[in-house]
Amino acid sequence: MLDLRQVRYFVAVAEREHIGQAAQALHISQSPLSRQILQLESQLGLTLFERSRQRLYLTPAGRDFLTEARALLAQAEVVEARARRVGLGEGAELIVGYVEGAIHSGLLPDALRRFRAAQPAVRIALRPLRSTPQLNALRNREIECGIVYSPPMADDPDLVCERISEEGMLLALPADHPLAGAAELSPRELDGQPWIALSRHINPAARERFLAACREAGFMPDIRTEANDPATLIALVACGQGLALVQASMRGHPLAQGVAFVALPWFTTTVAVHLVYRRSDTNRLIQAWRAALLHG
Repeated sequence: MLDLRQVRYFVAVAEREHIGQAAQALHISQSPLSRQILQLESQLGLTLFERSRQRLYLTPAGRDFLTEARALLAQAEVVEARARRVGLGEGAELIVGYVEGAIHSGLLPDALRRFRAAQPAVRIALRPLRSTPQLNALRNREIECGIVYSPPMADDPDLVCERISEEGMLLALPADHPLAGAAELSPRELDGQPWIALSRHINPAARERFLAACREAGFMPDIRTEANDPATLIALVACGQGLALVQASMRGHPLAQGVAFVALPWFTTTVAVHLVYRRSDTNRLIQAWRAALLHG
């Protein structure tokens, strides 16, 4: 394989047809330069120069190689410049996974605006995925970073996880429900009510955590309807199918018309959102994305 340094040396000598002048331009001694040219000729199996006491003259093979060498060096400069641009985030792409709640809470839209202002040349490809598929996608290098509810284990050898936001829960109930106008509600008043919850099959562990939190708060929800996502859940509340506990940010969802929200100070369970990325990844864009999520 050709050594680009030797190719550059050859071009410098060929353009001047003089070892001494080329060595001066390259800021090296004449003897090392002569050795590099001889090594290049040996590798190519060609005589590139006719040598005289005063000057060097390109052979026909040397003239042909000079044309190719200049083209090779020009292409190398293009590749180097492109790599440098990618390193600086120019023309690069960042693939981000996210859970749906990051949209409703405004976390993702706000971070996108900040990132775009700081890195206008970077393309962001968004992948809507639940938490566990995001962790798998990170391990398989299908995404660069993820926004998840359920983080990996704290001692995970491959992934780094940082909590980036946390919000409380509100009781969502139909606007015409008898409890909708209450200033405050007790756990006992929620017993016996029809409830809506996210589907168990989507995240069985999350369902168990939800039920455990309700038991600790002093009531047990009678779950009669399930939804596959928070938007469907809030829509089902709006049409009178039951009560639900939702993230506080769902109050502003477009489907929340016809839904009343009541704070439950005694229900202390919160929903945390985490940024996850590979421990070994040195991509500077991930740190720029982290800064956008954490408000710099």
